[in-house]
Amino acid sequence: MSNEAIIRVSFFIGILIVIAIWELLAPRRSLTTSKKVRWFSNLTIVFLNPLLARLVVPILPVGMAVLAQDRNWGLLNNFNIPYWLAVVISIVTLDCVIYIQHAMFHTIPLLWRIHGMHHADLDFDVTTGLRFHPIEIIMSMFIKLASVVVIGAPALAVIIFEILLNGVAMFNHSNAYVPLGIDRFLRLLIVTPDMHRVHHSIIVSESNNNFGFNLSWWDRLFGTYRAQPEEGHEGMTIGLSQYRDPKRLTLPWMLIYPFLSKKRK
Repeated sequence: MSNEAIIRVSFFIGILIVIAIWELLAPRRSLTTSKKVRWFSNLTIVFLNPLLARLVVPILPVGMAVLAQDRNWGLLNNFNIPYWLAVVISIVTLDCVIYIQHAMFHTIPLLWRIHGMHHADLDFDVTTGLRFHPIEIIMSMFIKLASVVVIGAPALAVIIFEILLNGVAMFNHSNAYVPLGIDRFLRLLIVTPDMHRVHHSIIVSESNNNFGFNLSWWDRLFGTYRAQPEEGHEGMTIGLSQYRDPKRLTLPWMLIYPFLSKKRK
């Protein structure tokens, strides 16, 4: 697993470029704010987050998976099942954990103050899927570490899951047009841009749905699925009602967001 970083970065850059070109050639909606400002801020924080996380978290999920296997920690490390099945079970279970984590960040007020920065973006494109506060990234890292240990996930499963998580997050946050017939088919299995865009609606009753990032099953299973926004994808408003000033799309505002006092409306 010594090439993990190279593999992940390569997939990250490749997927980002492909989706950015897709958005340019076939946009779903017209953007309302400066793309230059948003992209600079959103891409800066995505490179800042891993650096800050490594200062706090001493081990990455893949390293934890290797350690758990060596010490027989976790459920799957104590059952004799085929390796491929352990990989599949681990990926699906980790995806469910991310769904639960996401729902918690919307439900618990203190966690929402942190996660709200992700929703304060006034537009919705590939970089929105990378826009998370460092505190949320660090908390998410600890949740993933604990999950890897409890599951006993193989290192390969963790690498695949991390690549999927980043890649699908960029896809389902993209402003790329997906034909409606294809969208209806895809969302039976995975979260599509139209499905997840509902989650970024300014209307709270809409944004408190569609928590899934990869598999769309969890929202249907737990009753948090909403098919379409009330005002349609072209007419819906993205973001939070209490933060509408485009000047707050800059990096300093993003970093201090959890410490602002405004409550969600």
